[in-house]
Amino acid sequence: MRLFTAVTLGDTLTAEAERGIERLRALAPEARWVRPEGVHLTLLFLGDVEPSCLSLLQEALDPVGKRHAPFVVSVAGGGTFGAPAHPRVLWADVRGDIAALKALQADVARALEPLGFTSEHPEYTAHLTLARAKRPRGDPALGACARALAEASWGEGRVDRLVLFESAGGHYASRWEVPLGRGA
Repeated sequence: MRLFTAVTLGDTLTAEAERGIERLRALAPEARWVRPEGVHLTLLFLGDVEPSCLSLLQEALDPVGKRHAPFVVSVAGGGTFGAPAHPRVLWADVRGDIAALKALQADVARALEPLGFTSEHPEYTAHLTLARAKRPRGDPALGACARALAEASWGEGRVDRLVLFESAGGHYASRWEVPLGRGA
């Protein structure tokens, strides 16, 4: 099973992101857009994991939640990854208590490192992936979406749990959730 750790953004911000994605979809109809239920901030991608490892993952991640208080993030603006003329990914910018988000991500990475999971990026950069180009060379229409996002603000959301997700066929299913609880 393909697994990753993430946080969700709360119902209000997720609903606003869904409305924003629907507006942007018209500008890049050939892109692969995230599904509303798939709106999340990935903390650490684990890749293909044997089902027998789930209990080890849970043991490693359960204590992480107790070390972190819930926090608030917001989504506004955005950009693209890839060549400016042919971007491959459209993303929205994550703001707010980024220090708390980075601390949670670092703690997750430390907890899972003894199990052989490491981050593919040296420094965590919070962003909300919205769409990917279907063509390997990118999609110029994603650049138009980024320009439309420049002044957009989708509001705030409360991050109050760490989630282990399974990814299958473009759908994400929560395997389990760890509430954030310091100071709660």
